[in-house]
Amino acid sequence: MKRPPPGARVSREELASWVSRYRASPLGLRRFAEKNGISINRLRHWVYGKRKSKSVKLDAAAPVFEEIKLTGGLPLQSWAAEVSLPSGLAVRFSAAATPAWIGSVVKGLPRRC
Repeated sequence: MKRPPPGARVSREELASWVSRYRASPLGLRRFAEKNGISINRLRHWVYGKRKSKSVKLDAAAPVFEEIKLTGGLPLQSWAAEVSLPSGLAVRFSAAATPAWIGSVVKGLPRRC
């Protein structure tokens, strides 16, 4: 996709496309902006908006989180792996979790800007 010239107006479709590409990318905000020749402030504005009401709504029908119902009455008391983020969020996985599933969960964790 061709990068927009600095200060040029961008259509809603093009804006949504850039935001989708960023969210699908493993890169953080800064690295994605640098790689694609976009101002980091412009990309940040597209992704987060000035206010919550102005941010771009993408694929509202698709859930961001999926509820997982655990069988059995006891909470998970032993775990085999833990992913800790600088924000303090910790996600623990049992030994039964497959590497593919753990990878998909980790990809869905919040990224740092």
